[in-house]
Amino acid sequence: MNLLASLSIATGSLSVIEAQYAVTANNVANANTTGYVKETAATLSSVAAGYGTGVRLGNTQLAINQALQSSLYQQNAQASSYAVMSNSLAAVSSVQGSTSQDSGSTSSLSDQLGNLQSALISLTSTPTQSVSQSAVVSKASALVTTVQTLASTYASQRQAAADGAVSDVSSINSDLTQIGALSKQIMKFKSLGQGTADLENQRLGVMSDLSSNLSVFFTTSANGDMTVRTADGTQLPTRPDQMGLDDSTQTLPSSTWPLSTSSVTLSSSSYYSAQNTNSSIPAITLAGQDITTSLTGGSLGGNLTLRDSTYPQMQAQLDSFSYTVMNRFSSAGLPLFVTSSDANATSSIQGSDLSKPVPQGIVGLSASLSVNSTYTKTPSALTTTTNSDGSTNTGVTTTISNVLSTTFGSDAEDVSGGLSAPSSNLGPGGSISTGYAGNQGLLALSTALTSNQGATIASMSAGVTSSSAVLTLLQAKVADVSGVNVNDEMAKTVALQNAYTANAKIISTVQTMFNALLSAIQ
Repeated sequence: MNLLASLSIATGSLSVIEAQYAVTANNVANANTTGYVKETAATLSSVAAGYGTGVRLGNTQLAINQALQSSLYQQNAQASSYAVMSNSLAAVSSVQGSTSQDSGSTSSLSDQLGNLQSALISLTSTPTQSVSQSAVVSKASALVTTVQTLASTYASQRQAAADGAVSDVSSINSDLTQIGALSKQIMKFKSLGQGTADLENQRLGVMSDLSSNLSVFFTTSANGDMTVRTADGTQLPTRPDQMGLDDSTQTLPSSTWPLSTSSVTLSSSSYYSAQNTNSSIPAITLAGQDITTSLTGGSLGGNLTLRDSTYPQMQAQLDSFSYTVMNRFSSAGLPLFVTSSDANATSSIQGSDLSKPVPQGIVGLSASLSVNSTYTKTPSALTTTTNSDGSTNTGVTTTISNVLSTTFGSDAEDVSGGLSAPSSNLGPGGSISTGYAGNQGLLALSTALTSNQGATIASMSAGVTSSSAVLTLLQAKVADVSGVNVNDEMAKTVALQNAYTANAKIISTVQTMFNALLSAIQ
């Protein structure tokens, strides 16, 4: 090997080392960037005519384990979904009260019912005292306030979930089409034999963001394109050409393509059904096809669950409870509770159709529950009866005693048949069940409702804890394989510095030898 060859090899090595420096610097700079995968500058041996001619730089590679990366995305979606649901349900927990507190100490349904029962018992002892009469009306009003507060909380949180779902769809579209735009560049550079590591890293960062909105997995093809699918395998196109269309039909990235949906103001009778195209909540569509049920996990999956399952069931449970309270009081001869549309009722209540809104049915009943104005205006009417000749009797406790024994009773005749709380075929779609038996006393029903909803809230909170723990573990495993270890990168820097110094020394030595040769010739 002559001096010229040595000089060429050393000079080429310096170029490779400089490129490796750039990759190392980029790794360190992105050490805390979400979704960033460590890059490695590939070096290849150069050979000519059987002789080594130094080293050359290959395309930069990503240190990625695709199976592990996909698992991370799936877990990220699950943790995000639980977080969205738990955060939303915290609002319900704050107004719900607890069944474990001392009786009467919270604003829970069971406590408010217990307070009303106690006021009625006191009224039987002092039926003519205005204080006792007003106390019953006051406790009844407190129960109504609790019911309406719960109903309002369900409605507002459900609306927030519906709005969140629309926002999530927009974010998902932006991520998908950004992936499509990056993939197009990657395919172009790969076809030219150029490196694409930085673009691929950027694309993985977008995938990480996408996985927080939706449960997805990806595959990559030899030409560098990426295919994204939902958890059930439904392909989500990232560019028009992935669904047989011309790319010129869309400008990428886009927040309105490929998924479509629209905002809606919800009411108690609003519902979504994949089987019913007339349902009042718009579907999420892809090329005109409803794929709502395929969109699970992530913030979108969490918001859809809240909108279509969790809050509709809670509302149905409360509507059933409110209807039962009205029904049992009225059946005992005391129409203490009515709807706001029937404030002066005497003994009957509105229609009992389980899937129609008030007044034809009980859907949304809890939001319109009120205390009969007959008693709010004249509390003494609680213990006053009217004779056939128009005369009245005051201080009569017969009806109050009947309420205490039957309305608050738990014997079979008090809780069965028409007095049983509706427990199935509820909601505007007629598909919701309360999850507990309806043939219970009012206090037991209120406790069952609060306990059932409390269990749902606790389940979501536990889901946050467990899914976050698994996510942390997976993130650590991915970091071991794909993450940037700053200490390792700094060690590489030292090694590169030494290599650079050595090659520079070779070049300097060769130059000295050339100068000596030239001097000898002269």
